Amino acid sequence: MTLYLTLALAFFNMTGVRASRVLGVLYAIKLGAQPFTIGALAATFALFPLLLSWPAGRIVDRYGPRTPLLLGALGSAVGMLLPCFWASLAAVFIAAALSGIATTFYSIALQNMVGVFSTAENRARNYSNYAMAISTAASAGPLLAGFSFDSVGPAIAFFLGALCFTVPAALLALWGGILPRAKPGTAPPMNVRDTITHPGVWPVLVASSLAQTGLDIFQFYIPVYGHGHGLSSSAIGIVIAMCAVGGFAARVILPSWIAWRNEETVLAHALVLSGLSFVLVPFVITAPALSAIAFVFGFGLNVTQPISLMIMYARSPEGRSGEALGVRFAADNATKLVGPVIFGAIAAALGVAPLFWINAAMLVGGGVLMRPTAHKSRRLDK
Repeated sequence: MTLYLTLALAFFNMTGVRASRVLGVLYAIKLGAQPFTIGALAATFALFPLLLSWPAGRIVDRYGPRTPLLLGALGSAVGMLLPCFWASLAAVFIAAALSGIATTFYSIALQNMVGVFSTAENRARNYSNYAMAISTAASAGPLLAGFSFDSVGPAIAFFLGALCFTVPAALLALWGGILPRAKPGTAPPMNVRDTITHPGVWPVLVASSLAQTGLDIFQFYIPVYGHGHGLSSSAIGIVIAMCAVGGFAARVILPSWIAWRNEETVLAHALVLSGLSFVLVPFVITAPALSAIAFVFGFGLNVTQPISLMIMYARSPEGRSGEALGVRFAADNATKLVGPVIFGAIAAALGVAPLFWINAAMLVGGGVLMRPTAHKSRRLDK
């Protein structure tokens, strides 16, 4: 029952999160935002996750998942409602900030909970199931955003997105009592500097951060690229959804893939595959062609989250897994904060196409970095 509740909590929340990202970009474009402003919007989503991830992980370790999950769902719903009643870029940016705060606590609590109720034998399978729920939601969210934006307008579209977050809140109110309780460990608080420089961890953090930056560039600048070539909001939603469909396909086979090779090798291959597919984006302008590229890109890049989660949880000190996952979440959002602003400036100066090529080079470089090391099995407290 706990696993099914976890998957439901992951699906409905991520549907709202992905819808909010796409709606924010589409609405900003409608209000006249330029590429640099889109980059600033992407950075706003990442600002508070960067600042709050580590303390959020400590809170999850100490108090358990239920309260952070409930507050996260309600906070996201409030953020989505703002643009319904306030038609301005300021409302979109405030909604992005609220979404970032809420998502930080929600995501870390849920990711840690999967590890807590899993065993060493079924952890890969459970994280893969969690990742498939995320992939399904990552497909549903952009479709909801694109079609609702075209059919009922931005205000109602944001309202429908807010409704997605009320479902987890209701589930938590009804069945939150079955979730794992907090089990604070006796290990001392983690040293963030030691963690991010640990030889078995820093390559994973770098690879995960590059992957998340790639996903953000895709999610925030494919709408700009598609809009510039006359694609409708619905078509753009379909293209972004195909990225998640590719991720779902990859995550189905992920446990077998890891068993055949190992986590680091799979991560390396995935980054290279997604980087090579990103090179092709500026050469196509139709929705079917972009959808095909999005599928391959998503197939490669969407395995990075479950793999990095498994590695960070397995190597965390006893009772400090929330902190470890918080460090990972902060590292991801550090690049998501800086990257979009830099890429937004590049897009403003050179156009959108160079963004995809630069990011492709970064992803391939991350794949080269992620070679299996002799430190693979070392814990963070060793």
